[in-house]
Amino acid sequence: MIDAIFTYEFLQNAFAAGIIIGVIAPLLGVFIVVRRLSLIADALSHVTLAGIAGSLYLSQSVAAFAMLNPLFLGIAASVGGSILIERLRSLYKHYEELAIPIILSAGIGFGAIFISLAQGFSNDLFGYLFGSVSAVSREDLFIVLGIAVVVLLFIFLFFKELFVLSFDDEYAKASGLPAKWIHFLFMIVTALVIAGSMRIVGILLVSSLMTIPVAAAMRISKSFKQTIWLSILFGEFSVISGLITAFYFNLAPGGTIVVTSILLLLIVIGYKKVSVSMKKGAVA
Repeated sequence: MIDAIFTYEFLQNAFAAGIIIGVIAPLLGVFIVVRRLSLIADALSHVTLAGIAGSLYLSQSVAAFAMLNPLFLGIAASVGGSILIERLRSLYKHYEELAIPIILSAGIGFGAIFISLAQGFSNDLFGYLFGSVSAVSREDLFIVLGIAVVVLLFIFLFFKELFVLSFDDEYAKASGLPAKWIHFLFMIVTALVIAGSMRIVGILLVSSLMTIPVAAAMRISKSFKQTIWLSILFGEFSVISGLITAFYFNLAPGGTIVVTSILLLLIVIGYKKVSVSMKKGAVA
């Protein structure tokens, strides 16, 4: 496997992008899960699908779009969806959760229309849906790297504010924090991560990489920072193991990555139950 990575550029791109995504997706996922916004990742991933499908359709119909990387329209659609979610949340102040199914449904609807106009599924679209080891280009890798820089800079600059907003939104507003703007930026950064992760994990599975490693980490962590580090560790293990499995068995990496993360979650849950039972037995 090591020889193949050094030999083939597409494997270098896939593993480098995967390692980056294995850090930023669970890192942002911790804040998403704690703030109970897990379904927003699903909504934005479906909006990204609409952008990708629209780009693939335009590449067939308009010559000017033939050379455009579909990732750019996917990112634009995802960021646009995050802005619309915030607008709808402010419009329906007492029913903020309505914004998520509205945007999710719109993403699926537009995606279905563009897929139909593009005359069904193609290999490119399948790769975007479930990930692909061979489809990650050097340009895709640089885009993922740029998104990672934005995410890490955002977390570094606003970590304390995000921490307060995650656990006590009312206190954050009362203390004078610009909660609305921080949440708005958080949504945009989330949209960027979702769009950037789809080449490896796939549009339909990217939200899993942002939530399942966090779910596993929360079972055994003893602090918020420990949850972050364990989430990243579990995310990296899932991505690397999933990519290796996908390469050897010619499978969609999104599926292997998610299944690996689910197996990790089950192992952690089992370990936690056994350790609790042993402690109870020791006390008795």
